[in-house]
Amino acid sequence: MLLTVDRLGVLLIGKSGSGKSELALELVARGHRLVADDAVEWRRAGAAVIGRAPPPLAGFIEVRGLGVLDLRALFGRRALAPAARLRLVIELGARASSRPEARLVGDRGVYQVLGVRVPKISLPRRLGHNSAVLVEAACRDQRLREAGRIAPQRFAARLRRRLQTSSP
Repeated sequence: MLLTVDRLGVLLIGKSGSGKSELALELVARGHRLVADDAVEWRRAGAAVIGRAPPPLAGFIEVRGLGVLDLRALFGRRALAPAARLRLVIELGARASSRPEARLVGDRGVYQVLGVRVPKISLPRRLGHNSAVLVEAACRDQRLREAGRIAPQRFAARLRRRLQTSSP
């Protein structure tokens, strides 16, 4: 499922039933845009990869329990984007990382599409968590990372400075 969240192309992946469609619907309701449901057509554009929906499927999303929905009819044309450059992959329903450092740096990795390496974040699905807010925060954080502002590094540097100034 490919969306634009704050104009950042994000691919939601996960097993069937992991909540991708429900999350996409929530993101669209919050003003973000759907590019393609499960069938995404990819093409390379230099070092980037661009995704779009196959024309017959554009604007439609299948949601368990609701069936196929026409997002243009439900939310208007602003709910859809014709294409997006993939800049982040979010895996839903992943098992929480047991690595201690995951608390500081997150559960991050890399996902490849057409040979292009894209940052990937694994988010476990937990009852009561607001996944839409987590995805929005992840997208904003990705923009900051692309600009060189990596929060765990900044946090560690701040702690080092604090320890150096308070050492005897």
